[in-house]
Amino acid sequence: MSMASAREIKNHIESVKNTRKITNAMYLIASTKLRKAKADLDRTRPYFEAVRTEIKRIFRTVDNIDSPYFYPADPDDHLTEGTYGCLVITADKGLAGAYNQNVLKQMQKLLKGHPDTELFVVGESGRRFCVRHDIPIERSFRYTAQNPTMERAREIARVLMERYESGRLKKIFIIYTDMESSLQSEAITTRLLPFHRSYFAMGASEKKVSQPFEFIPSVEEVLRLEVYGYVAGYIYSALVDSFCSEQNARMTAMDSANQNAEKLLGELSLQYNRVRQAAITREITEVSAGALAQRRKRRKEVETP
Repeated sequence: MSMASAREIKNHIESVKNTRKITNAMYLIASTKLRKAKADLDRTRPYFEAVRTEIKRIFRTVDNIDSPYFYPADPDDHLTEGTYGCLVITADKGLAGAYNQNVLKQMQKLLKGHPDTELFVVGESGRRFCVRHDIPIERSFRYTAQNPTMERAREIARVLMERYESGRLKKIFIIYTDMESSLQSEAITTRLLPFHRSYFAMGASEKKVSQPFEFIPSVEEVLRLEVYGYVAGYIYSALVDSFCSEQNARMTAMDSANQNAEKLLGELSLQYNRVRQAAITREITEVSAGALAQRRKRRKEVETP
């Protein structure tokens, strides 16, 4: 190999080092965002459980509530016909392993099983995928997926609830990524509406309320507001959970990139040292050969009379 090859290897080493700086910085940024998002997620759980408890309390107080937000009491009515709505939560960026691909696979699976589905998309990755594959989007929420807030969750809930209450949508699903632990995340499809009544049924240790509450203006209106709060809370929880999963996936991807960079740097350094050693050996050989030639020349001059 020539010295030019050694320079190329050295430039390659510098390029890998610069890339490693970027991936390491992205790892640190993702870890910081993950800690903050986890704290936000932990703060949502008490609110979520409180709303569920209030809905259960209504069912413990009033018998035979007829609500469009719950499956009919008739077990034969499964509401399988009609248009579905699906909220799809993806990221704005890549470099997060298979995070976006797993969500989009769930979306395609739902569309294949029920083509009459309107999509509501959060995240640039989901929008770009639908545009590339000519998949219609009913509503694209243009704000970034990087900063989930309760206000944005309420806006999404309002859009979905209006279509559901008007009868345009028979069911509403949400596809997002649930971070089960720091080592495992899973893209899941969950039905938001209608609810199964059993989800809010009384537990074995709970008793029916003996003194009925007074609902103003009506029990149906109170239940509607509670359901709205529950749906908005669930959407916010899904947004934050997805954001946590995205940052966790990015940390994993960047950590893997850092490890690959270290491995590549080791291989390049070894290759660079071999090239340098070969060049040094060649130079020493050339100098030695030149010195030997000079000695032979002088010896001939001395021996010549």
